[in-house]
Amino acid sequence: MSLRTGITTGTCAAAAAKAAAMVLCGQQAPQSLPLVLPQGQEIQVPILYAHLATDPDVAVAAVRKDGGDDPDVTHGLEILVRVSLAADGDVTFRAGEGVGIVTKPGLQVPPGEPAINPVPRRMIHDAVRQITSRPVCIEVAIPGGRGVAARTYNPRLGIEGGLSVLGTTGIVRPYCIKALRNALKCSLDVAAACGVSSPVLVPGNIGAKAARRHFRLRDEQLIEVGNEWGYMADCLGSCPFAAVMVLGHPGKLAKLAGGQWDTHSSRSDSAVGVVSALYEAVLRKPAPWVPTVEGLFAALTEPGKTQLADRLAQSIREAVAERIHQAMPVAAVLVSMAGECLGTAGDLALWR
Repeated sequence: MSLRTGITTGTCAAAAAKAAAMVLCGQQAPQSLPLVLPQGQEIQVPILYAHLATDPDVAVAAVRKDGGDDPDVTHGLEILVRVSLAADGDVTFRAGEGVGIVTKPGLQVPPGEPAINPVPRRMIHDAVRQITSRPVCIEVAIPGGRGVAARTYNPRLGIEGGLSVLGTTGIVRPYCIKALRNALKCSLDVAAACGVSSPVLVPGNIGAKAARRHFRLRDEQLIEVGNEWGYMADCLGSCPFAAVMVLGHPGKLAKLAGGQWDTHSSRSDSAVGVVSALYEAVLRKPAPWVPTVEGLFAALTEPGKTQLADRLAQSIREAVAERIHQAMPVAAVLVSMAGECLGTAGDLALWR
C-alpha cells in the first residue's frame, strides 16, 4: 500500500496567502485552490477559511497542516495568514503568533527576520502575485506554535518565539524504513544494470540539484539517500561499481565523519561540533559560536573556507571508504545551501 504524501508549512502558508489575497481583492472565498510547487507541479490545497478582517484593507485565511502518513510536530496545526495592503514596496513578511524570529547568524534567513525560509517566501510571493500586483504585508501565524517549537531544534538554533515555515519542494514525502531501504537497494541495482560505473549519492533535493549543476550525470547515476547513509554504505560493498561520490551540504555529510550514519535530525547530533573541532585544527583559531554548519562557513573568507571544506570533505571520504571496506575509490563534494561548491576530496575525473 502506498503512503500518503503531505504538504509543508511553506505550502500551507502560500495557499493561505493566496486565498486571503483573493478575498482582499473582492473575489469569492475559495474552498480550495490550485498552487504551483517549486518543481513546477500543481496541487489543490483545501482552505480552512478566508474572510475580510474588521479593517477592509486586511484579509485572513488559514490552511490545516496535513503531514500525510509521515506527520511531524506541525501536523494538524492551523497555518494562518493575514494579508494587508501596504503604502509601497513589494511583499514584506511579519511573524505572527507561533512563528519564530531568527536571532543568530548562520541560518538561511538573517537575524531579526521571521523564520520563513527562502523557498516558502518565494512560494508566498508568487502565489500572492497571481492575484494582485499591489504592495502587501504578509503576516504568518501558527496558533500554538510557540509551545510546539520547544520540541524542535529551533531553540538551539536561536529561533525564538515559535516554529519555522519550511519546505524546499512543498511536499512531505512519507516513508517506512523497510520500504525506503528496499527502494534504495533497488536504485543501486538499477544503476548497475543500466551500466552506471560511478554513482553519486546525495541526501536530497539540494544535493541533487547541485550534482546536476556541477557534473554530467545520467538519471540512473544520481541516487537520493535521505538519511540512510549507513544502510547504503553497507550495500555498496557488494556492488560492482568502479567508484562512488558522496555530495551534499556539510551540515548533513559531516555527521558521517563523526561516525553518525543515520543523519536524521531527531536521531543524530548536530554536525556543528564535528566541523568546529576541524575548524580549530585546520585554521588554528577558535571556532565562532554559531548554531549551524552553514554559519561556520559563512563566517570564513577565502582561503580559509576552502581549506576547511577540503579537509572536511577528506574526512568524509575517509569515513565512507572505511565503512565500505575500501571496496572502491570514494570522492566527496561539499556544497552550500545555494549549491555552490565549497570543497572536494578524491579524484573527480569520472564525473567531469
